[in-house]
Amino acid sequence: MKVHNRIFGALLVGAFTAAVSAVGGGVADAATVQPLAASNACSIQTARGFYVTAVGGGGRTTDVVHTDATRVQSWEKFTLVYTGDGVHYGIRTVDGHYLTAVNSGGLTTAVTPDVLHTDATNLLNWEKFSLVYQGDSTPTQPGSYGIRAFDGHYLTARDGGGRTTAAFNSNASTVNAWEKFRINCGL
Repeated sequence: MKVHNRIFGALLVGAFTAAVSAVGGGVADAATVQPLAASNACSIQTARGFYVTAVGGGGRTTDVVHTDATRVQSWEKFTLVYTGDGVHYGIRTVDGHYLTAVNSGGLTTAVTPDVLHTDATNLLNWEKFSLVYQGDSTPTQPGSYGIRAFDGHYLTARDGGGRTTAAFNSNASTVNAWEKFRINCGL
């Protein structure tokens, strides 16, 4: 089974085009990937319509990420940085740090209170994510994405967003409602 990923080409200002194809359980086909523009500011919205916030703009290992913002301000803006490997992107915070899936993913807040950090200054494996398009776009609404950590697990916005503590898990093996995010770029 093929799942096609597409990050909205030419959004608002023609900032970028990218496509990633995933085959089977998520092995990506590098042939269709194009790099994103470095100046592309994006927001990440949870299934319930809240925006992901890098607390303090990034650089944290505790109280790292919230999902309760109702509008996009500077801490809700991220840059998707193409890694050049045909599959992965870094998610850079407004202060230049990278989102990290601690242990490369596979954790719950019951084990590790903050399964995500924003203190990385280098784009290594734990900072690499793939965006798996869910094929659910409509004429008036862009489609959603699963955000898959380097180890293959998906990020979950606990309760679909609206949280200031224990906002994420990184252990989902499939994309269900709370693992879907809308990525709006060209801000």
